[in-house]
Amino acid sequence: MHTNGTSPSAATGEAEYVPVLIVGSGPAGLTTALSLARQGIRSVIVTRHATQAHTPRAHITNQRTVEILADLGVEAEVSAAGYVLEEFPNNPFMLTFAGPEAARCTAWGGGLKDQSRYRSASRHLPLDLSQHLLEPILAKAAVDTGLVDLRYRHEFLSLDQDETGVRAAIQERRSGREYVVHCEYLVGADGARSKVMQQIGLQLHGLRDLATNCTAWLDVDLTPYTAHRPAAIYWAVDLSLPSWTMVHPWHQWVANWGIKPGHVPDKDEVIAKVRESVGDPHIEVGVRSIGTWTINQVAADQYSVGRVFCMGDAVHQHSPANGLGSNTSIADGYNLAWKLAYVLTGVAGPALLETYSPERAPVGRQIVDRTLQSGADLLTLGTALDIDAAGPESRIWERIRSLHDATPEAAKRRDKVAAMMRLLDYNFNAHGVELGYRYDVVRPEVGRDDDVDDRRTSDDLTYVPSTALGEHLPHASVEFSRRRLSTVDLVGHGRFTVVTGRGGEEWVAAADEARRRFGIPLTVRVIGTADGYQDVLGEWERVRGIDDDGCLLVRPDGHIAWRAQSNPGGQALLDAIAIVLGRAQGAGGTEPVSAVGHGTKDADPRAAEPVDALAD
Repeated sequence: MHTNGTSPSAATGEAEYVPVLIVGSGPAGLTTALSLARQGIRSVIVTRHATQAHTPRAHITNQRTVEILADLGVEAEVSAAGYVLEEFPNNPFMLTFAGPEAARCTAWGGGLKDQSRYRSASRHLPLDLSQHLLEPILAKAAVDTGLVDLRYRHEFLSLDQDETGVRAAIQERRSGREYVVHCEYLVGADGARSKVMQQIGLQLHGLRDLATNCTAWLDVDLTPYTAHRPAAIYWAVDLSLPSWTMVHPWHQWVANWGIKPGHVPDKDEVIAKVRESVGDPHIEVGVRSIGTWTINQVAADQYSVGRVFCMGDAVHQHSPANGLGSNTSIADGYNLAWKLAYVLTGVAGPALLETYSPERAPVGRQIVDRTLQSGADLLTLGTALDIDAAGPESRIWERIRSLHDATPEAAKRRDKVAAMMRLLDYNFNAHGVELGYRYDVVRPEVGRDDDVDDRRTSDDLTYVPSTALGEHLPHASVEFSRRRLSTVDLVGHGRFTVVTGRGGEEWVAAADEARRRFGIPLTVRVIGTADGYQDVLGEWERVRGIDDDGCLLVRPDGHIAWRAQSNPGGQALLDAIAIVLGRAQGAGGTEPVSAVGHGTKDADPRAAEPVDALAD
């Protein structure tokens, strides 16, 4: 439910209780709350703001994020709200919209050279989905579960924690009243100026104040300049002019350009800048909002202290290069939520939560480093075009217009531009970064995983599917009951999954025992048998990394927790599950536990129901 008034505890002076308190209602916080709710865990979200994001902000939504959103049950909504980036494949670099185009590449799997690798990696294609459209989808889905209390205009003030829980002081901003929330765990998803992060003493490391930018959300009809070269972003070669992000084709945009620190352009200055960038001094311009922001390239080495966990911009901040901001934040929440749920229900020990920082902090650092390099690469385009020292504006135009002349000088510049476009693939088609991040997971030294080493050795550009420990389960098409399915859709929904094949009967029996012994939500998927999922094209066999009778143990977030290339016996799986859950080092003597613990109610039925009748 939404609560914009005073909380119950404000009137009584008593602390109210909730299993998880989430500070911040952006993509990270909403993903955490929705994922928890899908697993039956109540949470309260507090945000000092009056609404969700009211400007477009982040917009590139990559394949892994769309997979996560599908698992959370909002696939139809995000697909309807977003634009498939494959339909906007161009990436033009221009002086003005009406003026000459200097270069063009393709982006986010949209071009013919990249479509096959993107399409073979996931059943989902990347979307252009602005944050002001995504956040309400997540908020509605979370509130509709009946397990999420989303409180606008409620500001987090302070916290203290001990071994029994966390107490947080909250202020209802309308009335000024303060109240206390007692929770088992607190999540700080409160952005780049995170109070939660400051209070638990986390430090960000890296570069600050690299550039200041103005962002203007605009209504301006650019159909004559854009419809023939559809793109999500139109880039300015002259860095004094804006680059443009499409919000709705071809009349709603965000323009972004560099400004001096401390300067806030007014409406007249924005309109003048827009008309200069378009190349039409009379074009009608509607200004929805104007804002400024600063580029930082910083990340924390540790994301949690005790019972308090931070995520999103609180612990990693970077430029928009590569389009990784909201994607990384959503993945933070998705990683943490299932672990909180398993600990709160008593299925896992508290040690499971200690894996959050070691798994997500390296990913955050990778993103910061990648976007720093990508931003620097973008700035060298002027050098490739030989316009950095070209002098007056007329000289810059002449250099661009002469790029295709039949002269040795122009040929050399064309070669430089072509090399630059290949380098920018690491900015716009960095598939290995988008889809291929791997966690350094807890390594149960049981089974026979170490017999095979197929961990990815690819660079940021290339995603190589793998079932090595810490990878997310690769996509492969399988069939069941005349339906075509992705292997990615066979896992998740808040459950562990055992994936095996012909001769995997011992794994099926061990899974039954694991449910009884640990109270673990666990699904079995058998691929390759006559009555199981059919690998009709051999796609699964090519990526599975195990023999027919081998086994994969897949976590609720889709990442590989353990595998056995072939069958060493079902006890190995029980031992692995015990270690992954932070229970006894080995399964002997472990008592059964209830799957419902303190702070939960019956789980969302869609989270518990198997995809089909062969799930269990």
